[in-house]
Amino acid sequence: MTTSTTPIRFLLYPSLGEVREHVRVELFGRALSERLGRPVVMELAPTYEALETELTAGRVDMAWGTAEQCDAFEPRARAVLRAVRSGSCYYHAALVCRAEEPLTLETLKGKRAAWVAPRSTGGHLLPVRCLEQRGVRTDEVFSEQRFLGTYRKALQAVLAGEADVASTFTNHPDEHAMRATLASYVGADEPKLTTFLFTEPTLADGIILTRRLSEQDAAALVNVLTRMNTDGSGLEMLMGPFRVEGFVLPSRSPERKVEPRQERGAEYVVAELDGEERCQRLWSPTGRAFGRDVTGAEGRSLVEVLGQEAGEPLRALVRAVRHGGAGGRLEYRLEVEGETRWYAAEVTPCAPVAGEKVPRLGLLVRDVSGLRALEEPLYRLASFPLLHPEPLLELGMDGELRFGNPATHKAFPELLVQGAQHPLVQAALQWVWRGAPSGEPAPTVQLDGRYWELTVAQLWDPPGLRVFAKDVTLRKQMEAQLIQADRLSALGSLAAAVGHEMNNPLAFMLANLSFAREELERLGKSLRDKGEAVTRELDDVIEALSETAQGAVRIKHIVQDLRTLSRKPQEQTGWVEVQPVLENALKLVRGELQHRARLERDFHEVPVVRADEARLSQLFLNLVLNAVQAMEPADAARNVLRVAAYTGEEGEVVIEVQDSGKGLPPEALSRIFEPFAAARAGSTGLGLSVSHAIVTSLGGTLRAESREGRGTLLTLTLPAASGDASCRPALLAG
Repeated sequence: MTTSTTPIRFLLYPSLGEVREHVRVELFGRALSERLGRPVVMELAPTYEALETELTAGRVDMAWGTAEQCDAFEPRARAVLRAVRSGSCYYHAALVCRAEEPLTLETLKGKRAAWVAPRSTGGHLLPVRCLEQRGVRTDEVFSEQRFLGTYRKALQAVLAGEADVASTFTNHPDEHAMRATLASYVGADEPKLTTFLFTEPTLADGIILTRRLSEQDAAALVNVLTRMNTDGSGLEMLMGPFRVEGFVLPSRSPERKVEPRQERGAEYVVAELDGEERCQRLWSPTGRAFGRDVTGAEGRSLVEVLGQEAGEPLRALVRAVRHGGAGGRLEYRLEVEGETRWYAAEVTPCAPVAGEKVPRLGLLVRDVSGLRALEEPLYRLASFPLLHPEPLLELGMDGELRFGNPATHKAFPELLVQGAQHPLVQAALQWVWRGAPSGEPAPTVQLDGRYWELTVAQLWDPPGLRVFAKDVTLRKQMEAQLIQADRLSALGSLAAAVGHEMNNPLAFMLANLSFAREELERLGKSLRDKGEAVTRELDDVIEALSETAQGAVRIKHIVQDLRTLSRKPQEQTGWVEVQPVLENALKLVRGELQHRARLERDFHEVPVVRADEARLSQLFLNLVLNAVQAMEPADAARNVLRVAAYTGEEGEVVIEVQDSGKGLPPEALSRIFEPFAAARAGSTGLGLSVSHAIVTSLGGTLRAESREGRGTLLTLTLPAASGDASCRPALLAG
């Protein structure tokens, strides 16, 4: 084998299952990598046609192909290894129907066929070829032909009455062998199916070694693959993905001749021991075990037959089983012919025989070195979903939870209780049921204030769903901030134009209102001085002008707030002590506060900030006033306004303003900092949006938390001013 570290690409056709087989495929690749000293990357082709395309383009080193693909590519390949099943590298196809509705060639007219795939040998090509050889043209006889993807699905379609005939491969044209094959696909429903036709045999499917491999690499792969299940390493379970017992080369041309390595005796021993621990019978497939000849072992002890190092652990296990009366198992390590090998031994009491004083014991010893080498990757593979920090779960198509990793149960503790009614499960099922088109954004579920983006993968055999949930709360918040910034930008442009156009007329209006009111007051005073009666109508006009002037002033403040959102006003920044400004804001709302709530202060020493004191005062006043007005005067006895100031973990100033009002629903909370998003009647909806703009301009943050019936908490952070305290003239002057 070359020492190249370039991975070998091994492509498999798609008719494998979705759970157990995928794990076995991964372990099979690890076993190959271990033996070759070179990484092997296992891939599942989406379709038979895709696999053939990759083979034709010369983009794979190895491929598990159908019988037809093996035949077609054999002349261009380094070697083609055929699968061995039930001792044969040939197989048949069997046509199957419902046992209660048996079919014959003569009764196929108008029936419905369920095939596996167009390129599947046992599931389509071989039975079609067999029928046509007997004069039955499938496109004329069958009323419907469908491709369902797997043997299991095709057989289940027949059981469900959705089809009348299906086909599956079988190694022997025998009804009893077919029973076992059918049971492996449909379980207890096997008696409901029956076979009515077997095809002629064909060479089996297998592994194509392409010319991307060097002759030396191909030779090494042939040696590894043809002996993976016969070298005593205990790796036959890895053949599970292919439903095979091993691989063979049915024939070799001179061009593809490979030099096999010297075969080592298989470490597989079966023995029967009498009451004196002597071997009544001992058998090994090659007559050798642990590097020793084990023929003629009858009447000898295990130590005599296997040697001291191999026999002593077995003798100890035998004595323990005889003393305890139950079977026992032992794994141990030995150095055999220069290699470190692991063995698994099992001892079981035999059924007693009449007149036997001490029961006989059965012994089985196997080399499990290969399996031990795969333990670490197996545990790593199994631990991936368990230790993954994000929720991973598997669902049945009815929403039944088949598996959920620890992160799933931590994030969704109510999942086991709610089951299929859980919002996450419902979202995944609806995503699949409506057949979301490719490219459509993944579904997102909002639970307890957090957003979860779901990736849903459909399993076909058996049917189910794999769901990957990712917490995208932070991303959603950032998206909301970007949308908010975009809205503010658009509003800013509008506000700048509106503010500019309204400012001059508003100034004229206020000036004229003030002039008119002053003139009317002067006229009224003059009339009184002359002793003339002042009419009530004149007083009413003056009062109306005063109210109009107040309304105009309110419009002026709204325009100023709009201009604050649209552009940064001129500021006079300096070092500002936070607590006095906050105290002043509380004084300004004292009159309204005393009729609505009780004030609780929690002030601690905080650093100074660099800001415009007037803007900071406006910010604090907006936050406090918003909290005060959120509480109803009728509940003044229980209402509490809590204002806290302290230093954060990173040295920043933190201000908390919390009310005990009604709180906000989630939809209102998500828009709390948007302009004109008023939560109360009579509010302009600009206070908190202006506050957010001020905080952002100061390099701080403002966030809101609220629950209905529990009140609202506004948390403000401002960066501490940098620089030495001795360089702060504004403070020193104070």
